[in-house]
This record gives sequence, structure tokens and C-alpha cells, in this order.
Amino acid sequence: MKTVNHWIGGKTVEGASGNYGPVTDPATGEVTTRVALASPEEVDAAVAAAKDAYATWGTSSLSTRTAILFRYRALLDAHRDELAALITAEHGKVHSDALGEVARGLEIVELACGITTQLKGELSTQVSNRVDVSAIRQSLGVVAGITPFNFPAMVPMWMFPLAVACGNTFVLKPSEKDPSTANLLAELAAEAGLPDGVLNVLHGDKVAVDGLLNHPDVAAVSFVGSTPIARYIHTTASANGKRVQALGGAKNHMLVLPDADLDAAADAAVSAAYGSAGERCMAISAVVAVGSVGDELVAKIKERAEKIKIGPGNDPASEMGPLITAAHRDKVASYVTGAAAQGADVILDGTGYTVEGFENGHWIGLSLLDNVSTGSDAYQDEIFGPVLCVLRVDTYEEGVALMNASPFGNGTAIFTRDGGAARRFQLEIQAGMVGVNVPIPVPVGYHSFGGWKDSLFGDHHIYGNDGVHFYTRGKVVTTRWPDPADAPAGVDLGFPRNH
Repeated sequence: MKTVNHWIGGKTVEGASGNYGPVTDPATGEVTTRVALASPEEVDAAVAAAKDAYATWGTSSLSTRTAILFRYRALLDAHRDELAALITAEHGKVHSDALGEVARGLEIVELACGITTQLKGELSTQVSNRVDVSAIRQSLGVVAGITPFNFPAMVPMWMFPLAVACGNTFVLKPSEKDPSTANLLAELAAEAGLPDGVLNVLHGDKVAVDGLLNHPDVAAVSFVGSTPIARYIHTTASANGKRVQALGGAKNHMLVLPDADLDAAADAAVSAAYGSAGERCMAISAVVAVGSVGDELVAKIKERAEKIKIGPGNDPASEMGPLITAAHRDKVASYVTGAAAQGADVILDGTGYTVEGFENGHWIGLSLLDNVSTGSDAYQDEIFGPVLCVLRVDTYEEGVALMNASPFGNGTAIFTRDGGAARRFQLEIQAGMVGVNVPIPVPVGYHSFGGWKDSLFGDHHIYGNDGVHFYTRGKVVTTRWPDPADAPAGVDLGFPRNH
């Protein structure tokens, strides 16, 4: 059986704790790999390697860093299929979706390649007589990233390329459910010339997470995952004096007005709800239908959903793959089996679905629930699976009020032909990312990704300008140089004059 070990100090380091976790092929249910789970001592070793590397990397030139990042980008591009195959093998998503994940991660590597302009400072000359003031940004030191199972390539690439471009060194703790992709990312970075210890991959469970959150040499922590864990990460790391960006869960809504193009809205709802088997924090999980539009919209969604082909991710004909684990599959199914008792109409029931020849895989079909109440479990919880809830409201105002009452505020969308309604929506809705006739409004790399309310803990969104600011801190320098013609001025105990 394959073993995934740590990557520390530029080389593979075998696990020393004696503890291993299983890695399963979601399409077959077979355990194909085991992953080393770090002990506190191994956490210390990874952080120490990063700290040693920071002594030189932190003072390296911008041209040195960008040259490595350009080579890294080329290597990632050349290994797209290999990365995608690893994602499919351990996560289960179809190959085309995995390729899309790699492409979105590459956007941030490309952003990092332009760090020379991102780190330009400011200068004000002659603020007082022969006094200049400059503002610069400097790296933090050792930073850590804790990433989820649903995007084993993209989310790490949302973090470490910008972090190392800014002069930090990085310890990545990926999900133990699909760990192999992270190691390949690190190996390619080393091949590109990234010095030993600048990027380290530490595999593990809560022991590794707590070790990083409490380690005195870790200056900042980035996290993407569920809201309860995001809250824990933020509370614990902040209590230890660390800078934290912790992105939590979501319950993303799509508001459909009566004037919307219903075919486009139905296409968007199916793609956004069921893509990647619903295992993404930007999935649309609740459609809010306004007025008389609901019946026709539900019929169109059902018609499209019934045609989606479910199968192994490495089958080119498959449009949706399995869920990550059997336990998660069963949890997702429980929301569907309990929906009718809580007042919903079960239009499509995907529970009990299997794929011929892969009966032991973690399969579930597409589920569609109509007339869902806001008090039901299917609406209240982040299901993280292929379950779409439809809620009915009479007016735009009622729909916005319903959406704003959600504790989550990650992504949202409106479908309409009315520019005035769309403009009003983008100002009134309480969410960090808004789509207008775009169901999954993930920003491009040079803008920042992040939500509001229980979808984000900390002050910084991820990547874009917020990412650069998170991985650096500002410093202001006030300078006066004596002119050779000046006579000695003597001692002046007064407050420095600006006029």
C-alpha cells in the first residue's frame, strides 16, 4: 500500500509517530493509501525547517522569488493532468472538474509572479523641512495553511504562492483525506528552485492543527473549512497572538425574479448545486423563487438534473463523481430522507443510488427539495452534497430578507433582466461575493475571495490585495538627513515640527 509521508526541509520525511490515516478511492470504497499523521515533535521539526529557511528567504530579492515562481508556474502547467488525476483518485471529482481546480489555483501563482508591483511602497517627500516619509511592507516569518479536502490543489495554491512571494516560509497542513496532491505541489516547487524549507507539507489530524495553532514560531494561520472549525482556528490562534484568516462554511442562495431567463437560471442552478457533487463552499444550495416563477423553475431544474450522468471521476462520460467518504454520503442522505417529515416536497431523491461495477463506492444521486421551510434541517445546515433546496417567496423584498437572515454570508446570486433590481440587490444583500446572472461568483485572482458573517473569521479575505496584506505587515519610516551646509542646530526637546 502506498504511504504518503511529510515533506520537510526539501525532502520526503517518513512519519515517526507510528500513526497513519486511511485514504480511500471514493469510486470503489477501497483504501488505497495511508497517510502519516504528525506528532507534536514532527510539527516542531516542520516549523523549525521553515524558520531556518526564513533567515535567508526573508531577505531574498524580489527578482529571485519571481524567477522561481515563473518556473513553478510552467511546471504546474506541464503537470496539470497528473495533478488532476491525483485529485480524482482521492477526492473523486471528475477529471474535467479537477483540471478546472488546477487552473483556478494557477491564477494565484500568476498573481504571485507579479509580486514586484504588489509590494511597491509609498513615499512622501518634504513633509517637513528635509523630512521624507516612506511606507513599506515586510514579511511575517513562518506562516501556516490548513486546507480542506474538497480542493486539495486550489486552496493550498490560494495560500502558499503569495505567502512565499512576500518573503515568508510556509507549513501546509492539507486534509488527511486526500493528501497526495499537496506533496506533488511541494515537489514541483522544489524542482522550480524553491529553497529547502521554504515550503513544507505536514500531514496530520487535530494534533498537527493544534501544534501549529499553539507554536510560538508560527506568525499567521490561513484556514478554509467548516464554520465550527474556522471559529476554533480563529479563537485559538488569535489567543496565541497570531494573525488569522479563517474562511468558514456557507449556505449560498440564488434569487430568481419573475423576469429572469428561466432556462439560464435552471442551467445555472443545476451546475452550481450539483457540480463537484456539491462539495464546495461556493455551491448554490438554496434557490429562492419569487412569485409565480417557482413551479416552472422547479420543473426545468428537475428535467436537467435527471440527465446528469454519475460515475467514476476517471470516466470521461461522468459528469458527477462520488462523495469523499461513506460517512459523509450517509450524512448527506439523512437530510433527504428526513425532508418530507419537515414539510418539504421531495422532487428528486438521490439516496440509495449506486453505479454498476462500483457498488462499494460512496455514491449518492441528485436530490431536489421544493417548498423547503427556513426552520428545516436541510435549510439550516451546510449539507455539502448534491442537495438543492427551493424556497418560495412572494416578493423581492421578502427574498432578500430571507437571505439576509441566514447566519452565513459567503456567496450569493440574483437572476434577472432588470438592471435596477440587480444594482439594488448587490447593495442590499449581506454577503461577501455577489453574482448577477452568475451562479458561482468566485473572484478572479487579482480580486479577493471571502464572505461575511459566519463565513469568515478575521479581517482579511484570501488572495488578491487582501492576501498580500495578510502575508505582510506595514512599516512607516520618517527620515531627515542633514544638509552639509547646515550649521549644528543644537538640542531641541520640543515636538517635531511639520510646518
